[in-house]
Amino acid sequence: MADRASFTDVARDRAPRWRRVSFLLCGDWALAEDIVQVTLLRLYKRWHRLDPAGIDAYARRVMARLAIDAARRPHRRAEVLTAPPERPRPDVVPEDSADVRAALDTLGPRQRAVLVLRFYCDLSVADTAKTLRVTEGTVKSQSARALATLRTLLTEGASS
Repeated sequence: MADRASFTDVARDRAPRWRRVSFLLCGDWALAEDIVQVTLLRLYKRWHRLDPAGIDAYARRVMARLAIDAARRPHRRAEVLTAPPERPRPDVVPEDSADVRAALDTLGPRQRAVLVLRFYCDLSVADTAKTLRVTEGTVKSQSARALATLRTLLTEGASS
């Protein structure tokens, strides 16, 4: 796939969806945009070697790893001492509710990645395991624990 012009078409068509996936992985729109930019850069560098059928899988793998790595960085836990600048509200996706996003924020980065890849990107257990480079058993256990946590948080929130 050596045609660099086709990269522009793919980036233009898929970047908005990748941005939503990235947001669900990290919970921060600014970081999601950064993750998508790094993903696009890595895609561009390897464009001539990529199989057209595997572009989305490659992008999901890169985004999941970047989101997990970003959550591990100590500067993510740094205290913000100034108010963030006034920004326009990002496009709200109708199927995303504030309650579910808030509940996702309580999960660890790997559990969040498993849920997003499994249920938002609709990957199988095997594909999710391959993307995250973990065993299928790990995907199943992380998924079960994360779903149990979400159920608890969402039922507590509904009864309040």
